[in-house]
Amino acid sequence: MARANAAYYARRDPFADFTTAPEISQIFGEIIGAWAAVVWDGLGRPAPFLLAEAGPGRGTLMADARRLLARVAAGAHAAAQVHFIETSPRLRAEQAARVPEAAWHASIDTLPDGPLILVANEFLDALPIRQFRREGGQWFERHVQHAQFVEQPSAEPPGLPDAEAGLDGVLEVNEAAEAFVTALARRLVAQGGVALILDYGTPENPGDSLQAIRARRPAEPLLHAGEADLTALVDFGAVARAAARGGASTQGPVAQGAFLTRLGLFQRAERLARGRTAAEATALMAGARRLAEPLQMGGLFKAMAVTASSLPPLPGFAA
Repeated sequence: MARANAAYYARRDPFADFTTAPEISQIFGEIIGAWAAVVWDGLGRPAPFLLAEAGPGRGTLMADARRLLARVAAGAHAAAQVHFIETSPRLRAEQAARVPEAAWHASIDTLPDGPLILVANEFLDALPIRQFRREGGQWFERHVQHAQFVEQPSAEPPGLPDAEAGLDGVLEVNEAAEAFVTALARRLVAQGGVALILDYGTPENPGDSLQAIRARRPAEPLLHAGEADLTALVDFGAVARAAARGGASTQGPVAQGAFLTRLGLFQRAERLARGRTAAEATALMAGARRLAEPLQMGGLFKAMAVTASSLPPLPGFAA
């Protein structure tokens, strides 16, 4: 999965195969920008601070967030130093066209010191998973050989919580995502800050959720390696445990629809729709509904905050 996705993001335009929230509506990035401004204020207005994004796609979210900050939060805009965690040269070039002031990193480890507000939107879902299956008390791990799954006897999966230890069925372990979150948590504890994770996932292990998208349609995950986007549902319970291992606290997960609605998604859409043509206004409201409605992205996608300490409920996380 790691090799296939590395090749995919290096050689192909992923947005020919799928659409992310920032590409659906400018309001998404604007709301994240406003959220970051409020969090920055709550952190004591550090200047400078790092405004970072992991897996920034085309740079659309950050461009929209920066535009909002420049308009309504000049202090946060001036204090923010933009950093992207991105390995694809192809995507880095697109990001530079939209956010030329950014600096790029291959991992979280090379971010400069300082208070950090980090956004990870649809980032963890593309990191490589391991799949295990338990049957009759015996664990097996799935491997890939000649574009087919093969299973080998295995020890118990690493980090298995007690509630899942005795369950038969498929279990997914995303060690890369957990390592990223633990490193992020340690960084936040040591230097201050907050991270916002938005992704599609479940409160606990989702079972077998590996999927592939190619040409905007579901595809067989083991075929066309490097030509399809491979993802798996994020286990937010595992994310929270990984954050705790790094000494951090978490808030959420909450449904993305509830998170965005609490932050004024529909009010912003209505304001933008004023003075537009009927078609433009309809498209704006349709985009907002796609982001928030439970049967679209609003239910399956979740939001979780990782914080350096036990902060009061952050915007969007208080009912």
